Amino acid sequence: MHRRGFTIIEVMMVVVILGVIAALATVGISGYLRHAKTAEATRALGNMEAGARTQFNKVTVVSDGSMVHTFCPSGPMTPTTVPKAEKRKVDTTAWMDETWKCLLFSLNDPQYYAYQFVSNGSYGTAARYTATAFGDLDGDNTTSSFQLIGRGSQGGEAERENLTITLEDE
Repeated sequence: MHRRGFTIIEVMMVVVILGVIAALATVGISGYLRHAKTAEATRALGNMEAGARTQFNKVTVVSDGSMVHTFCPSGPMTPTTVPKAEKRKVDTTAWMDETWKCLLFSLNDPQYYAYQFVSNGSYGTAARYTATAFGDLDGDNTTSSFQLIGRGSQGGEAERENLTITLEDE
């Protein structure tokens, strides 16, 4: 006698296998999407670091006539609140602050993070800055941060001191 079709057990095994494959693909894709969102922060901090190094490499004349190396001045967090769970378009005028102009930094596309640059205002090897990206990728009011710290070196160059990532996928 010839058998036609599949037994219920065979069909159920196929359904189970497809379910496992779908679950694994979902986990992999969601991780990839989270990583793609955090790439904005690392790329933007890299651009801020480049601007800070460029500024530090210039000789700045201060009020007493001394010629020194210093970082850009501190500036406001932009946007003023952390975007929650979705990209936010920031008005281009927000990037007109003295700090962002000094760093040659702005974002024209909608963004997942708010950015801040803080400098201690010192010169030479005492000069320090912190560039930070704050985000809430899943909208649960828990903020992730990417913090890059730089300093002036003996040779008149700027160098990276540390990069700290806290709650990367939040």
